[in-house]
Amino acid sequence: MINGGDGARDLSSLRVLRCGALEATGDLFEPYQVVDVDGVVVAPVAAYLRDLQACGRPAATQRSYAMDLLRWFRFLWAVEVGWDQATRVEARDFCCWIQLAGKPGGLAPDVRYAPATVAHCETVLRGFYGFHLEAGTGPMVNPFPLARGRRGRANAHHNPMDPFRAERAGRYRPKTLRRIPRQIPDEKFGELFARLGSHRDRELVAFWVSTGARAAELLGARRADADPGQQLITVIRKGTRALQPLPASPDAFVWLRLYQQQMHGLVPAGPDDPLWWTLRRPFRPLTYHAARAMFTRAGAALGGRWRLHDLRHTAAYRMARDPAMPLTDVQWVLGHAHLSTTQLYTTAPEQDVIAAVVAHHARRQEQPAGQEGAGAAAGYRPESLNVLFGQEPG
Repeated sequence: MINGGDGARDLSSLRVLRCGALEATGDLFEPYQVVDVDGVVVAPVAAYLRDLQACGRPAATQRSYAMDLLRWFRFLWAVEVGWDQATRVEARDFCCWIQLAGKPGGLAPDVRYAPATVAHCETVLRGFYGFHLEAGTGPMVNPFPLARGRRGRANAHHNPMDPFRAERAGRYRPKTLRRIPRQIPDEKFGELFARLGSHRDRELVAFWVSTGARAAELLGARRADADPGQQLITVIRKGTRALQPLPASPDAFVWLRLYQQQMHGLVPAGPDDPLWWTLRRPFRPLTYHAARAMFTRAGAALGGRWRLHDLRHTAAYRMARDPAMPLTDVQWVLGHAHLSTTQLYTTAPEQDVIAAVVAHHARRQEQPAGQEGAGAAAGYRPESLNVLFGQEPG
């Protein structure tokens, strides 16, 4: 650790090792653990994750929070500061380091953390220390303070008739752009679908792109949740944990039937058994990471960097841009709490905007000369154009 007397730390020479780990336990009451370099469970993280579980946060959220905490503890181990001795100097330096340094242990050192990851990490760490501050088990001051000038809770006097303002709650929280969700163009989707190598993969992608369900929501479905007669599949929503039936396309159920016939007699087929399994023995319920790897391989063959979550965006774009489908219906299908989130999908993708503007310029060029809004040459004297383009006068 290099630290001056005034609290200035030389971050350029700091080496943050990829030590410790996030481990899945298979325990329903403690699905994930953060362990140190000796394999010992980090107790303050375990206590915070238990509190998250009591608040109803699903296992996927606990894993996401635990990853942020692991990054913080790796930094503290590198600077040799105990988690309960951390001050705003460590919080400031960590937020500088995570924004500018490459990911530790990565093959490409210039691959940095995305701004959304940094912002999420700052929020999680502020909540982590807020929990221990309330419990009396951490430092007396939260190392991750609120932004200067903030008094009280964010949006404390918000008018429910007005949209929420985009406020930065943390002092060290970076600004994040509100990105337009990325969809897969129809022609690329057709090529990608043709690359899928099994009935299982085809029906999974068909369900994702027609229901708009999150990947983990669909993978959690049981055999009884699929209702081909009503053309519905029931999922457990990520946030509310509520059961919600979602309409799916007919071809998705056709591929599902072909897959079930292929696996007939090889996997359990009770109503409470998983709907999707691995294709190789020993057969196991299909996990999110295995499904993501399958989709990544299919997309990589086309040279694209499509993510599994892009299928949900693609479904949302298709529904939101259908003039016969109300936006409130799209909101219900996607499970958004606020209509403003669904409205993001009414914005045309970049490639569509570019194509529309190019077509606009082409139409202007085709208009006859002298007509209002004609091409660039309308109204210009020939000798002026000759001078402009360096031509000899005729």
